[in-house]
Amino acid sequence: MGTLAPNAVPLATVLADTVAAARAAGRADLVGRLVQVTERVRDPRHRIVVTGQLNQGKSRFVNALLGLDVCPVGDDTTTVLPLHLSYGEQQRAHLVLTAPGAEESRVEIPFDEIGAIDPRSPLAQGKQIARIEAEVPNQLLADGIVLIDTPGVGGHGGTGTATILGMATAADAVLVLSDASTELTEPELTFVRQVRELCPAVAVLLTKTDLYPHWQQVFEANRGHLGTLDVAAIPVSALLRAHALRLQDAELGRESGFGVLFTFLRDRVVARDHAATRQAVSRELHSAAEHLALALGSELVALRDPALGSAAITELQTARTAAEELQRRTASWQQTLADGITDLVGDVDHDLRERLRGIARTGQEWIDDHDPGRHWGAIAEWLSDAVDTALGENLLLTHRRTELLAERIADHFAEVGAVELPEVGDDRAVTSTGSLADLEPDIGFTSKILVGMRGSYGGVLMVGLATTFAGLAMLNPISLGAGLIVGGKAYRDDKTARLARRRIEANAEVRRFLDDVAFQAAKDTKDRLHRIHRALRDHFAGVADRSLRSIDASLRAAQDAATMAATQRAERTAVLERQLHAVAELRRYADSMLVEPGDKPSGRHAAAGTVSG
Repeated sequence: MGTLAPNAVPLATVLADTVAAARAAGRADLVGRLVQVTERVRDPRHRIVVTGQLNQGKSRFVNALLGLDVCPVGDDTTTVLPLHLSYGEQQRAHLVLTAPGAEESRVEIPFDEIGAIDPRSPLAQGKQIARIEAEVPNQLLADGIVLIDTPGVGGHGGTGTATILGMATAADAVLVLSDASTELTEPELTFVRQVRELCPAVAVLLTKTDLYPHWQQVFEANRGHLGTLDVAAIPVSALLRAHALRLQDAELGRESGFGVLFTFLRDRVVARDHAATRQAVSRELHSAAEHLALALGSELVALRDPALGSAAITELQTARTAAEELQRRTASWQQTLADGITDLVGDVDHDLRERLRGIARTGQEWIDDHDPGRHWGAIAEWLSDAVDTALGENLLLTHRRTELLAERIADHFAEVGAVELPEVGDDRAVTSTGSLADLEPDIGFTSKILVGMRGSYGGVLMVGLATTFAGLAMLNPISLGAGLIVGGKAYRDDKTARLARRRIEANAEVRRFLDDVAFQAAKDTKDRLHRIHRALRDHFAGVADRSLRSIDASLRAAQDAATMAATQRAERTAVLERQLHAVAELRRYADSMLVEPGDKPSGRHAAAGTVSG
C-alpha cells in the first residue's frame, strides 16, 4: 500500500474504511465515535442566531438575507416564537412541542400559517411550543446554514435574555441587531458581552441605515462602545438588499452592507467550523489508529519473537492491572463529579437568589421613594431587564464552573495521557416566568373632589355651629375657611394613605414576581446540571472503558499469537504488517490534517487511503 497523502481519496472513504477496521477489530466503542464524526463531515451545519431588542428589524433582515418572505414582518411585535430555518427541497414547517417528563414531539403545520402561530395556539395540544422548524429550498441554507430568528429581547413582554444565551452556547455565530436610530444602550452592551463569552463569533449589525442619515455617527459610536470586545460591527440595510435582489443591482447590493456580512460569515464562521471539523476528524482518526495499533503491534511482536512476545504479555498484564485499577478508581472521579455537581448546584442557586434579592432591594427602595402608580410600566420594564440580566449572568457562571469541573475530572485520567474535554454547553436555557399584575389605578379628578368635599363637610358644620352663638349664619367666611382647611387635610391624608397602599401592593407584586422567577429558574438550573452531570459521566466513563478494552484486545491477541502454529505465523505476520502500515499511514494523515490549514475537510474534499488492510 502506498503512502497516504491528502487529496488521495475522499475523506468519507477514509472514515468508512476506519469504521470498517474498528468494526472488524470488535471495537464498537470506536465505531460509535467515528460514525458521529462522519455525520459531522457529511452534514455540516452552521447555526446562526439572529437576535436583538424589540422592533430592530430581525425578521425583515432574515427575509432579506435569504431573499424570501418567510418571517412575518410588521410594525408591532410579530416574532413570538423562535423560528429555525434550514434547507429542504420543499417548504415544510413543524411545531416542536415539549412537556414535563416527556420527549420533544413534532406537529406539522401549513407553511403559510407560520406567522399566525403563538404560544397559545390550539395546534400545541396543550403542550408548550419550544420552537417552529421550517424547511425551504434556498441556496444559502443548502450550504449548511441554519438561521434562527428569535423574539425580541428585553422590554415588558419580550423574550428572556437567558433564553437567547442558552441558544448561544450551541450556536456557531450570533448576530445582534440594533437599528441606526440610536447608539447601543447599556442593556444591549451587557447582552453582547454575555453572548460573546458563550459564542466565538458575534457581530453587531446596525440595521435600517436607509432610514437614518446620521447612521455613520451612530456606527462609529457603537464601535467605541464595543471597545476591546472581539465583536464585529457591520452596518446593513435589509430594504436595500431586497431592492438589490429584485432589480439585480450590484451597486445597491454593495450599499446594503450584506457583502461585508457574508465575508464575516465565511471567514469567522464557515472557515472556523472547517478548522474545528479538521481537528475533530484528526483527533478521532489518531485515537482510532492508536487503539488499533496497540492490539496489532502486540500480536506482531509475539509472532516475530516468542521471547519478546512473552515480555510483551507481561507488560500488557501490568498495563491491564493499571487499567483495572483505573476502573476501580472510577469511584474516585465519579465522586469528584458528584461533589462538583452538588457544589455547583448550591453555588448557582445562591448566586441567583443573591442577584434576585439585590433586585428586590433596589426595587423596594425605588418604590418607597416614588409613586408606583405613575411609573408602574417603567418599573415592570426595568424589572424584566434586571431579571434577564441576572439569569444571564447566572447562566455564564454555570458555564464557567462546569468547564472547570470537567478539567478537574480529566486530571484523574492523567495516566492514560491527554484526555479530550467534552462539550459542556446546553442549549436549553433558564427561563423567567411570571408577570406583574396591574396596580389599582389612582382615583379620578371627580373622586378627588368628592374626597375633599366629604372632609370639608365636618369642618363647615363644626365651625358653623360654633359661630352661630356669635350671631353668625351657619355658612360664613370662618366656617367656609375651616371647611377648606379640614377638606384639604382630608384630601392630603387620603392621598398619603392611597400612596402607601399602592407602595405596599407594588412591593408585594415585585416579591411575588421574583419568587415565581426563582422557583422556575431553580428547576431549570437543576435540570440543566443533571444533563451536564450525565454528559460528563458518560464521556469520562467512555475514556476509561476504551483504555481497558484496548489493553484487553492487545493481551488476547498476544496470547493467541504465542500459541499459534508455526505454519500460520508467516501468513498472519504479513497480514498484520499490512494492517499496521495502514494504521501508521492513518496516524500520519491525521497529523497532517492539523498542519495543512488550506485543505478543508468535507465530504467533497480529498483525504487519505484505506486502513482496513
